[in-house]
Amino acid sequence: MSKPLILIVEDEDALVTLLRYNLEAEGFAVEVANDGEEALTLIAEQVPDLILLDWMMPKLSGIEVCRAVRADRDAGNVPIIMLTARGEESDRIRGLNTGADDYLVKPFSPKELIARVYAVLRRVRPATTAEVLSFEDITLDRARCRVYRGDEELHLGPTEFRLLDHFMANPGRVFSREQLLDAVWGRDVYVELRTVDVHIRRLRKAINTDDRPDVIRTVRAAGYALDKPAG
Repeated sequence: MSKPLILIVEDEDALVTLLRYNLEAEGFAVEVANDGEEALTLIAEQVPDLILLDWMMPKLSGIEVCRAVRADRDAGNVPIIMLTARGEESDRIRGLNTGADDYLVKPFSPKELIARVYAVLRRVRPATTAEVLSFEDITLDRARCRVYRGDEELHLGPTEFRLLDHFMANPGRVFSREQLLDAVWGRDVYVELRTVDVHIRRLRKAINTDDRPDVIRTVRAAGYALDKPAG
């Protein structure tokens, strides 16, 4: 399954960098438009799965872009989260009435943004956030918080479950310890890097029962990946 594509429409470079980093760490594909006109051009070329849309934009405002997207035959149903410094209730109502699905007031934490993205995608496009992930003979059921290898149910702790979920959403991709800390523990939580190694060992022990092949690959000086067993 291809990665869900998120279009960031934002002219503030520092915020774009922050959003891109966190979204890509979650396994999303990301495109960026720095103004409203560029956004509409990109949408015409490839309809994204979700749009993060700044209210105050050069050339066309976020409200105008939102109206144009909602009037577009191909992109009219794309979910839109508006990003803005305008926190007044009247402004939020105006944004939602224009067709935005959600509204996030700056400054916001990356964790809150990611939670809103998942919530909107689940609500309007459930297919983009699969409830059941599979890799090799491993199945992870997000809705029921259960993991199976073959027919055997595995018993994972909450952190190991989140680690495996992140790996299974991005099979083959190598993640550094820092990236895993951000994705699984959160950027606002201080945890030592060696904690990642401890939980990787626990995850390996839980999923590699009965001498099954190890699907967690250690990449020297880089990190870890979920990969097909060697040999």
